[in-house]
Amino acid sequence: MTLFGTRIPMMTSLIFWLLVWEIVGQLELMFLIPPISSIFMAGVELVQTGSWQSASIITLRSFVYGMALAISVGVPLGVLMGRVKVIDNIFGLWVNMFVSAPLSALVPVLMILFGLGETTVFVTVFLFAVWIIVLDARAGVMQVPASLVEMGCSYGASRWTIFTKIILLSALPEILAGIRIGLIRGVKGVVIGQILVSVIGYGELFELYSRSFDMERFWALTMLLFVAAMLLSAGVEHFEKRIEYYAGAR
Repeated sequence: MTLFGTRIPMMTSLIFWLLVWEIVGQLELMFLIPPISSIFMAGVELVQTGSWQSASIITLRSFVYGMALAISVGVPLGVLMGRVKVIDNIFGLWVNMFVSAPLSALVPVLMILFGLGETTVFVTVFLFAVWIIVLDARAGVMQVPASLVEMGCSYGASRWTIFTKIILLSALPEILAGIRIGLIRGVKGVVIGQILVSVIGYGELFELYSRSFDMERFWALTMLLFVAAMLLSAGVEHFEKRIEYYAGAR
């Protein structure tokens, strides 16, 4: 970012808004917005409590299971849609519909089907993440240059070799981009699922803090989730940049 010809670090914007938040909180204009310093101290105390640690284990378990299933289903389905026209015609409409649909409205239905427990949250994470993974995997496979496949055929490569060594590697950046976005949507899914269930994990803590008007811990928990989502996204993005040369021809 450049201001009046001077390059300003990106963190400056974050520091500025945190400072504004601190001032507003110190002025006590709204009880919903406590000072950032109080939120930070509440966060330090929060991570030492047994309730946060047990909620984190439950939340992490639901998130990992949901994302593992989303990746296991989303990547193969997206690849098949990109390679087989019939499969693309069968699933294309449904995938696009679920990507744009308000999936939060489905959580009460999942609660009826799976009960008030981790299974509902696990399925919610899966539904939030899988569709964007499918679309990006499909787009990556469809954008593989035909010249690369033709070159493999001219050198006598088998279909399996062409698929694994050319098509998948060439589509890998888009596949990883879908997984990165899916991780962020998965964090959203696990939080929404637990908030609507309201009896397990972070949803239980959000319910407790909002009812008792403990806004310091409420915002501390929210910011911890934001940081976790950003770190997950940054980690996948870093790995994504390391393999971008596979798609250099595009």
